[in-house]
Order: sequence, then structure tokens, then C-alpha cells
Amino acid sequence: MHSNNTIMPTYGRLPLSFVKGEGAWLWSDDGEKYLDALSGIAVCGLGHSHPAVTATICEQAGTLLHTSNLYGIPKQQELADKLCKISGMENMFFSNSGAEANEAAIKLARLHGHNKGIDSPSIIVAKHSFHGRTLATLSATGSRKVQAGFEPLVSGFIRAPYDDIDALKDIAANSKNIAAIMVEPVQGEGGVRIPSADYLSEVRELCDREGWLMILDEVQTGMGRTGKWFGFQHSTIKPDVMTLAKALGNGVPIGACLAQGEAATLFKPGMHGSTFGGNPLVCSVALTVIKTIEEDNLLQRAEELGEYIHKGLAELLQDNSTVLSIRNRGLMVGIELDRPCSELVQIALNNKLLINVTADSVVRLLPPLILSDEEAQQIIETVAKIINEFTTK
Repeated sequence: MHSNNTIMPTYGRLPLSFVKGEGAWLWSDDGEKYLDALSGIAVCGLGHSHPAVTATICEQAGTLLHTSNLYGIPKQQELADKLCKISGMENMFFSNSGAEANEAAIKLARLHGHNKGIDSPSIIVAKHSFHGRTLATLSATGSRKVQAGFEPLVSGFIRAPYDDIDALKDIAANSKNIAAIMVEPVQGEGGVRIPSADYLSEVRELCDREGWLMILDEVQTGMGRTGKWFGFQHSTIKPDVMTLAKALGNGVPIGACLAQGEAATLFKPGMHGSTFGGNPLVCSVALTVIKTIEEDNLLQRAEELGEYIHKGLAELLQDNSTVLSIRNRGLMVGIELDRPCSELVQIALNNKLLINVTADSVVRLLPPLILSDEEAQQIIETVAKIINEFTTK
């Protein structure tokens, strides 16, 4: 792809462009074939060019793309009903991205706080979290790098260590203006950090006791990625608010902010909106995504594949002392090294594999749920090979 300056340089792009995809594979503009272990950053859970998704897009594009939310949208209602059924939530607002879904959640938290008589409500967020790039969501994000240069940040966020219930109890004891807590069930950008088994239920308990909303950012963990529909379903709790995007549309832009209980009653007409949010096209595709995951039993498949990849990597990397840990929840896999390893992204590309390095030293794998055993084995062998070579050079 020729370089030009008509696109703002907001991405440190790799020198590679893809022109075709099928299943877990992508083809570059020079005809090379790559195995995609990143799924467009956890977006293409059904892989590329999935026939059911393609058919839905074509059919809906030939019928109706957009009318705006001034009118009823039957597909949107159908999708909302379906998402409520699989999540146990009560209602939702549709947007176009994860950041927008999180913006809606932040607004719900502030409304909740004001309704309780808090003049300046605050939301507890976790260090090393990632919630988006809009001004409010980058303020909520626990990364100085994301925030630098965009001050003044949006106020009203209090930071606490992730997976540390005592820190949250300390904040509760010392602050009277908390309205909500917002965390990820597994920190994705933070390095595939999986909290202790009782963390979410302890957060739920604390929220109930203090009258806070429990907000879960499931943008990366949602839609089967972890082996359940949603990350919170690995525990017995239910959040007050949950945000979704990424894999919900398998590549078409859709986000959703789901609520239950008091949180489901907060928004009134005129308080929030989106021109494109939940249009007929994206809702049709999301319905097809859900139906495909159900019919092809992909939740169980994601769980099994995650275990298979974890076990395979553990075997091939067991003698490598630079590997600090291998973590997975379903098909969210992180391999943490004792050193920065961002060079592995290019080394993997040289081996025709797409991976990602996050938190500086964690190799992150987010392969599609439709991966075959052979493709999973190829990922295991290539990743182990490049890590072993990289750490012994």
C-alpha cells in the first residue's frame, strides 16, 4: 500500500494490507496468506466472510439500511429481546462502538448519583483498564499513555488496583460521593489479567451494600470470547450495567449498553441518543451472530479451544524461564514474558501469523471461535517457536 498523508497518523500501522479473508485466514495485497489469531482485536468471532453474516448483510442492504431512531426499528427490538434473554438484563441502548456504550454507562452512573443526592458523583475504575478513546472513556481508562496531551481530563473517576477488594472497601469508607464502579471481567488491553474467582461477587456485594451501580465493560469479553456469552457468567452475579461491542457485529459497528434493576429506569426520552445506533443493518447482523454461536455450539467450542491452546503452549514453553505465566479464559489468551516483547508482532508476521503484544510484555491471542483443531495447533507451534527463539537469542 503506498504511503500518503491524507490519513491522520493516529496508528503505528504495520507495513501490511489485507484484501480478502475467509474463516481464520487473511490474504495480503501481495497474495500472501496469514493465520489470524487476533480476529480484528476480538471482533471477528465468527472469522472472516462467514456465509451467514454475508447473506444477512446482502439481504438487509437490499431491504433497508437506516431510518433513524425517530421511528420503531423491528430488528432492533428483536435484537434487544434476544440479548435480554441470554444476559438476564432488562433493557438496553444501542450505539456504534464500545467507547460509546461506555459513555452511556458513565451517564447512567452520574444520573444514579444525582438521583441519590450526590452533587458530584464519582465512578471507581481500575488501574490498567481500557474503556475507550473519547474524552470520558479515556479519562476512565487506567493508562497515562492514552490520556497524555488531552488534559483537562473529565473529572469524577477514582482509580483502584484491579482485583483488590480491600482497596475498594477503603474507598467506600473514605468517600461519600461514589455512584458506581466500572471494571472489565478480564482486563484485555491490561494484559489478559484474570481476577481471583470471588472478585466479581465481592464487588457485587460491595455495590449492593453501598448503593453503587456495578458496571461491567464486556466489550472484549462478551459474545462468547470467554466460553460463556458474557464474562460475568463465569460467576453467579449479574451487573447493573453491561457494555458490549466488538464481536456483537462480527465487523459491522455496533455497541450496546445493557441495564437491569434501577439502572434500567434512569434514562428518559431526550437524555441520550445516536443517529446510527441500532440501525436495521447492524441489528440484523448481530442477530445472525447470536444465532450462529447458538447453532454451532461455539460457546463450548471457545472454552475447549482455549484449554487446548493453553495446554499446548504450556507444554512447549515449560522449559523457558522467561515465560512468567500463561493465562486464558476461553479464547482470551495471554503469555506474559519477563521482558518487553513488542518485536514478536513483526516476527509472527514473518511467520504468517497475526498476534498482538499488550501491556508491553504480554503476547495476546484472540483467535476466532470457528478455529479448527489444526489451526489451533498451528498457532500453538508458531507462538512457542517464536517466543523460544526470541528469548534465547
